[in-house]
Amino acid sequence: MNRYVSAAIPDPTAPAVLIPFLLGMVGLFAAFQVYYWVGHKLGPKIYASRLGRKVGDDRIRQAEAFVARWGALAVYGCFWVPGVRHSLPWVAGVLRISYPKYLVASALGCLTWCPVTYFGLYSVIWGWLALAGRSPLTAGAVAAVVIVALAVFVRRRRAAAAEDAPTPAKGSPSPGPRG
Repeated sequence: MNRYVSAAIPDPTAPAVLIPFLLGMVGLFAAFQVYYWVGHKLGPKIYASRLGRKVGDDRIRQAEAFVARWGALAVYGCFWVPGVRHSLPWVAGVLRISYPKYLVASALGCLTWCPVTYFGLYSVIWGWLALAGRSPLTAGAVAAVVIVALAVFVRRRRAAAAEDAPTPAKGSPSPGPRG
């Protein structure tokens, strides 16, 4: 059964898989250049946009302080932090960090983050499929444990965020129903 299960996912180094991976890496690099130049062109006006309002002033100030302190190294580091990966480059453009340094940092980020993510994800998929080929029951149990662990993690984060949220003072009017 193992050969049938693993046949569903091609070898990660096969041209049919490797070419889209390389194109995706080039696309991510190109997107990072667009992010920088949009931030550079619009400047602080981008913070008043829908994206800026969604991110919020506090997070924007934190990102600006981080980029101001670390420069292009912050751009490289943002590849490894979900949620920051596609927002920090705008800030780098607004702050007008050195474009040659930005270019190198974003290229290095793409060249290191993409393969680690791609081959790491493939390793997990191949490992789980091999397990499913040997013991479907065990593979199902592993999947269930992972799903439960993710649910517990998300629930705890939401509970912690709710605890940190400001509560109205006693006697203050409630915001009322939304509608």
